[in-house]
Parts: sequence; structure tokens; C-alpha cells
Amino acid sequence: MPRLVIDNREVEAPNGSTILDAAAKLGIEIPTMCFLKGQKPLTSCMVCVVRVAGIAKLVPACGTIAGEAMQVETNSDEVRQARRAALELMLSEHVGDCMGPCQVTCPAQMDIPLMIRQIAGGRLGEAIATVKRDIALPAVLGRICPAPCERACRRGQFDTAVSICLLKRYAADLDLESEDPYMPACRPGVNKAVAIVGAGPAGLAAAYYLLQKGYACTMFDEHEKVGGMLEYGVPEEQLPREVLAAEIALIQKLGLKFRGRTRIGGDISLKELCGDFDAVFLAVGELKAGGEQWPGLEIKDGAVVINPRTYETAMPAVFAGGDVVRKRRLTVRAVADGKEAATAIDQFLSGAEVTGVVREFNCHIGRLRDTEMERFLVSASRAARVSASGKDGGFTNEQARAEAARCLHCDCRKPQECKLRRYSGEYGAKARRYKSELPLFSPEVQHPDIIYESGKCIRCGLCIQITAEAKEELGLTFIGRGFETRVAVPFDHTIAEGLKRTAQRCVEACPTGALAFKQKF
Repeated sequence: MPRLVIDNREVEAPNGSTILDAAAKLGIEIPTMCFLKGQKPLTSCMVCVVRVAGIAKLVPACGTIAGEAMQVETNSDEVRQARRAALELMLSEHVGDCMGPCQVTCPAQMDIPLMIRQIAGGRLGEAIATVKRDIALPAVLGRICPAPCERACRRGQFDTAVSICLLKRYAADLDLESEDPYMPACRPGVNKAVAIVGAGPAGLAAAYYLLQKGYACTMFDEHEKVGGMLEYGVPEEQLPREVLAAEIALIQKLGLKFRGRTRIGGDISLKELCGDFDAVFLAVGELKAGGEQWPGLEIKDGAVVINPRTYETAMPAVFAGGDVVRKRRLTVRAVADGKEAATAIDQFLSGAEVTGVVREFNCHIGRLRDTEMERFLVSASRAARVSASGKDGGFTNEQARAEAARCLHCDCRKPQECKLRRYSGEYGAKARRYKSELPLFSPEVQHPDIIYESGKCIRCGLCIQITAEAKEELGLTFIGRGFETRVAVPFDHTIAEGLKRTAQRCVEACPTGALAFKQKF
């Protein structure tokens, strides 16, 4: 058995093993896109390239046999740059959105398309869990949010945007009216406490997510009631106070303590708070006067200066978000600040590097061409936007499901399983570094269970191998030559005719979202 050295570590590999196999024995992960264990290596994606001493070119780890005394590098700058270039070439002709435009535009990055599909399927318990993963006050925002997500909704290019805010409100209202409203799981207490200064949307959101992470939270506000500008600034006709009170009560049920009629800088100083608590989050809204009550903080143009990624201020252990750091005065932005600051505060209190929220990689189609909209509409209702006529202007059950059916499902059906997305994020790939004419969006939906989007196919050939091995009557094959090569069913037959027995295996093997199940539920 050959002995070789990979990244300065010696390993013995069975005869016939590849560098990929030998690296796996050491626990070294080499990225692969076109490789599937048990199948013949295709060495087409070039994402698994490594440097072998004495060989002029980088070699694919999945197809290179491990040799005696080989010296292999798997993670040098040269190797990483080559992998990034391979990914960027694949992305240059990738027709698909990782996240729907609505989710990208939402300041809280809520998974709007998933919520919509859950509502369409009548899975309301799942829908509210999806919403509250990113939005702490959905019933509130369902009434007062200016809906930037709807301005980005691709359906608007055809007729009118999906009523995202009303769908969010629908799920939240039903939850509040239920006998057992949704309560998130909370980590056991970690014996650390956070002071939250300001009882408005940013502070409430921070408390909601910090409490789930096991931290004791005490909220300070100069007013008597919790709610901040939601309680004292938004008219009752826009936001019924019983709705606000119900959502606040759920956060308090998680363990939030409130100290009203307490002015920081008067009744207690920021320095004293820092001594009494392990971290402080400032969410006091717009600064009054020059902010003299906040000694030790850097203030510029009437706002507290923060690290925009981590929400850290100039004072150690003090974070800030909401209108105190920005002047947009959007409740949804304040709620997003609270959620993201909670992540950074958790990192700080856990002793980890404070990096803030990691932004997931996203590829974006852009504005649709004329014929592409028709292809998106194949799996969506063509009905006009539903006019809500339910309680207090909300949706009825039937209206909510009808409106949800209008969603075009722009987002990827395999966002977490897609290797192209995962590795593009890890290697810092740029989606459009290489300019090319993108093929048209062209989904094939004839199969009862799966959808094939050829614009996401990287021509790895795994599905072709699987169908050939299973002796599908038609299966899949490469059609065309050169840059025009594509994977399709022979003789212009449909995907349903090509994948009669191997649809599931092909979906599971596909490294992108080219082959995916129509419904995950």
C-alpha cells in the first residue's frame, strides 16, 4: 500500500485508492461536484484539484491514483484560486436564484418563499415557525411594514406582487388566536445576563433571540409600558394595541424582565449597567439632542457609531442597533438589527470571535426576459391578487391559500443541498465574474414528482451514469457539442419518460438544484 503525504501529514492508502480517498482517511475534506462514491470519476468540474509535487499542472483528486511518496497540497492559495475559478465558470451560466428576490430584499432575510409554500399547503404551524425564525413581531409587522419584499417580488413583472405582508400577518394572527401559540425552544440558562436599553422593536427582537440562546435579559425603558415607538408612536388604527400586547407577552413568557420608568444616564449610568451585566444592547431609538447621556460612545451625525457587521460600539461589551444607529426608521429594519445583534452578542458572550451574521451566498437571475415569465407561471396560479376581506382586513383561510398559490417559486428548491452554492460561499466566488449570455429559464415539469431546470445543470454526468446503470429505457444523455452541450432525455422525450425508476436517485445525486423534488413536504 502506498504511503503519501497530504498537507504535511502521512497516510497509508490501499492500492488503487485516489488522492480523494487518502485525504478522507485523514479527515481532510476536498470539495467535489461531479464525484459520487460508487460511480466512475468524471473529473469534469475541476473543483477537487490539488497540487502534487513534481507534476506541472494541478490534478483532480477524485481521478488521480495515490502513489508512493506523493507530496500533496490540498488548500494552498494556488489551489483555492483554481477552485474559485472553476466555480465562477459554472456560475457564469447558472440560471437560478439561491434565494428569492423577496427574501434578499427583506431586511430580516426571512425565508418568505418557504412561508408561502407552507401556507399554501395548510401547514400553518410550520409557517409561523419559519416566520419567527427571523421576525420576532410578525403580527405587528404584518400591519405596519412598508413591504420592501413586495416591491422586489418577481410576480410584479407579470401583474401584481404576492401579498407577502398579509400572508405573514395571516400566519401570525392565527397563531396568536390559537390556544397554544408558538414558543421557540430555548437553550438552558448559561448564567450570563444582558441589559437591553430601549423597549421598542429592536430591543424586543434582541431579547427574543437572546432568551432563546439561554441569556437572562432585563429591559430598561423610560416609559411605563413595553413597546417603544410601537406603543407610543404608531396610531391605534394602524396597530391595535391588543395585537402588540399579545406579541410582547410571548416574549415576556420566555423570561424577559422589564424595568420601566428608568432613564439610562439619569436613574442609572451606562457604566453601571456594564458593571452589572455581561453585555449591553442599546436600542433607544433616535438620539435626543447630542447624546451627552452616553459617555464613552462614538456619536456621529446624531447616531451611535457601530461596526456594521457586528453592532459593536466603541465601548467594550456594548452593542447598539435600530434607530439609534440609522435614520431609516423602518420597524422591520429595527427588528432585523435586534436579531443580528443577538447573534453577535451570543458570539461575544460565548468567547467566540465576534463576526456577526454570516451572509449566505446568493446567485440572482435578474429581470426576466419576455418568454421566461411564462415558464415561471407554469407552476403558479394565474389568478389576480386576492383582495382581503377577513377579520379587520386580513385574509380568510381560503384567501390566504389562493394568494399563496400565486408565488412563482423563484428560489432554489435545494438551497441547503446545493454544492455549487456551498462551495461558492466557502471560496468567495463571484457569481458574474465571467460574463456570458445566460440561457433561458426553462423548467421541465412533466414528471409528477420532480422538476428539471437545465439552466442550473453543470453537466457533471452523474444522472447519466445512474440512469444507464439502472437501464432506464430512455434515461438521460449529453446532447450537442462544445458549449452547447446539455443534459436531456434523448429524442426530445419528456423528463417523465426519461426518469421512470431513477428520479429520486438522480435528485439526491445532483450537486445543484437542476434536479429537485417539486415539494419537500
